[in-house]
Amino acid sequence: MLRPRGSDADGEIVQIAYSDRWRIYQRLRELKIKCWCPADGSLRVQVNNCLTAILLRSTVLQFTASRQELIDWLERCWQL
Repeated sequence: MLRPRGSDADGEIVQIAYSDRWRIYQRLRELKIKCWCPADGSLRVQVNNCLTAILLRSTVLQFTASRQELIDWLERCWQL
């Protein structure tokens, strides 16, 4: 899951399994969200507004959540 580790002047630091990092990075770039992967293995994302935060969360869930978690999330959305 998405676990913020902190932030600095360069953006939010997101803790993501190394195996998912590249795919998430590529998808964020497709969405025109500024992000980068420094040598320390982290994924950094510049979150300037609520839309970017929502897109980041959605992208991370797409690659890291189990099928059941995605089903539960979709059902909650339908109930709203």
